[in-house]
Amino acid sequence: MKIQYIDAYEILDSRGNPTVEAKITTESGISSKASVPSGASTGTKEAIELRDGDKERFGGKGVLEACKNIREKIMPAIKGIDVTEQWEIDKTMIELDGTENKSKLGANAILAVSLAVARSGAKYSHLPLWKYLRNSLRFKKDENYDFPVPLLNVINGGVHADSGLDVQEYMIIPSGIKGFANRMRAGAELYHALRNRLAEQGFRVAVGDEGGFAPSLHSNEDALAQIANTVKSSNYELGKQVKIGMDVAASEFYDKKKDLYDMKLDQKQLNSKQMAELYEKWIEDYHIELIEDPMSEFDWKGWTDFNKQSGDKITIVGDDLTVTNKKIVEEAHKKKAINSVLIKVNQIGSLSETAQCIQAARNHDMSIAISHRSGETEDTFIADLAVAATAEYVKFGAPARSERVSKYNRISKIERKHHEIISFS
Repeated sequence: MKIQYIDAYEILDSRGNPTVEAKITTESGISSKASVPSGASTGTKEAIELRDGDKERFGGKGVLEACKNIREKIMPAIKGIDVTEQWEIDKTMIELDGTENKSKLGANAILAVSLAVARSGAKYSHLPLWKYLRNSLRFKKDENYDFPVPLLNVINGGVHADSGLDVQEYMIIPSGIKGFANRMRAGAELYHALRNRLAEQGFRVAVGDEGGFAPSLHSNEDALAQIANTVKSSNYELGKQVKIGMDVAASEFYDKKKDLYDMKLDQKQLNSKQMAELYEKWIEDYHIELIEDPMSEFDWKGWTDFNKQSGDKITIVGDDLTVTNKKIVEEAHKKKAINSVLIKVNQIGSLSETAQCIQAARNHDMSIAISHRSGETEDTFIADLAVAATAEYVKFGAPARSERVSKYNRISKIERKHHEIISFS
């Protein structure tokens, strides 16, 4: 069914900043909308989200220009194209922009339309979004898929909180538990147990941007100990049912001139070899399953050396390094820098390019983690994308705050529907 009209307007994200929402109407009257998130910790090679720069509105963060680009430039270019032609529509918008990083129209403008197109296509096809995405984006079907393992961010640091922690996220990973809903139960129970543990010790239990707690701990390692001890005192077995993960976001505290990592809380400046040694100790002491961005995006040698050292023991995820870019994932594979890729739709700025990045990861036997951003909306699109792509992991934040939990709940609903179909077939 052909596109007839596209509207676009500002809404607020979970940090109270404006973002773009697009609404597509087809000739048959089908209407679908999608909104885009925004990140605080960003890689330098990410696609550009267009901001107005008018300090009199939202401190310069307005997105009226991006919305205008949708109505006045994108709509005339794709009006009349069938909503099921995802690849053609995305290609048209990318060519219309004409830049490497989508800085002309704005990645936020292009992505909002791209996601809304997919949602319209699913409605027209009378399919749940995840199943439509699996078909239209050409993902392989896996009959034995047990749904993703959630990476639950329970302690926030870095640019996501004012806790003083250099490491940006500490995560509970219930990978030894079968079934998504059961994993979420474990994560929620441990989240509340951690809150009680921190409160009993006199730490504040306010939360950061992604719902994790932001206590002023004594060291970066102390956060790992707090989580490990919480799991040990629970009904879950640390190292078997539940493991620990980190998003270090090392680019945020990397001194490029000195080629050193400045961990201010620990009062240490470490080179990449010393960072790798520190990680190795933590891997052994705290049952670490996954580390995201252990090195700076500018420290390729650090990545390669660490993957050689620890890649056979843990999942090493590229985020700021790879920015959901197929070409960079290919480069990371050649340099043997990672064994997993974080997928964020707004890093690349279109759904079809996201699918290409996922396919590149799959071609090189890499796992994938579908991720939110710190500035999120209530849109649950990425939950359906995760199921469609049979992602090994999803990373939507803590089991708290509706913009995070809505995405976890969406996967639980898909899982429940899936089991109902099997039980009645």
